[in-house]
Amino acid sequence: GSNLVMVVPGKRMGPGQSSGAAPFKLADAEAIAREIPSLQAVAPAASSGMTAIYANENWSTAVTGSTEQYFTVSNRQIGEGRAFTQTEARTGIAVCVIGETVRGKLFGAQSPIGCKIRLKKLSCEVVGLLQSKGQSTMGTDQDDIIVVPLRTFQRRIAGNEDVSIIQVSVMDGVSTDMVKTELGQLMRVRRHLSATEDDNFNVMDLKEIST
Repeated sequence: GSNLVMVVPGKRMGPGQSSGAAPFKLADAEAIAREIPSLQAVAPAASSGMTAIYANENWSTAVTGSTEQYFTVSNRQIGEGRAFTQTEARTGIAVCVIGETVRGKLFGAQSPIGCKIRLKKLSCEVVGLLQSKGQSTMGTDQDDIIVVPLRTFQRRIAGNEDVSIIQVSVMDGVSTDMVKTELGQLMRVRRHLSATEDDNFNVMDLKEIST
């Protein structure tokens, strides 16, 4: 919810724009989790649009690779089945959790749990169905999504180790601004920026994201 903070590569240029900058790596998220104690969860993620295929059906959707903490930071509940586990996320197993829109397009009314869908060359087993969240304030369909373990996404879909966003949820009662400052300082060190160089990343809370 409101205690969500996002870290993305690139300078902030204007609404929704950022300049090119090197992506993050998993180690950046691990450092954040290690160095900043006031966080409830840290979820590195990468995503890409692609076609999901099941039997004769196909649907163009957004696939997000993240860790098991994604479900905590994005406040997503599982409607049926389960989320993937920390072990599955670490080992990069071929499992996925799908949104209601994807379920409707690929499976109709039937349960998707245990079925295998194809994403590029990857065949992944559906282990969970997200509870419906409907449209976001920005007008995007939050149920048009497939979530796979980040390592699976990196190895089997993207073919790189890039992380395009790190989402963190701040513990209740902790100042979001303080955490944003800490994140900024840590990321400057990790990205080897000298005192005279501008940030080549952005730290934003939901108030800034929605503007």
